[in-house]
Amino acid sequence: MSDGPAPRRVRVTSPRTGATRRRRVAGTSEIDAQTELGEVYMRSLVRAQLRLALGVTAAVAATLGVLPVVLTVLPAVRHVRVGWVPLPWLLLGLLAYPLLVGLGWAYVRRAERNEQVFSELVDRR
Repeated sequence: MSDGPAPRRVRVTSPRTGATRRRRVAGTSEIDAQTELGEVYMRSLVRAQLRLALGVTAAVAATLGVLPVVLTVLPAVRHVRVGWVPLPWLLLGLLAYPLLVGLGWAYVRRAERNEQVFSELVDRR
């Protein structure tokens, strides 16, 4: 035990305790409240996703949509055989499905990336 009285406790506080703190508003609350800023956020996401969807649709139309045109314009191609399989069947059976799967995979990856960028933009605010 010590000889003198116990030292008096001292409360230590920040010098800014009386200062008002700036309340940080999350971007998600802007969207939930349907403010103008929230509308801008949502419009940007919808536009990015629409651009992506139109791009994938154009890619499908440019590749698979051209096939009937080629077969109509060049009727000789309809009668070409690779082994025992007609070329149009081969193109539709072997090339179309991997193309569609690849485009679907690329679409999902890009859509998820758009959402990730959107989420980072909203959270950063």
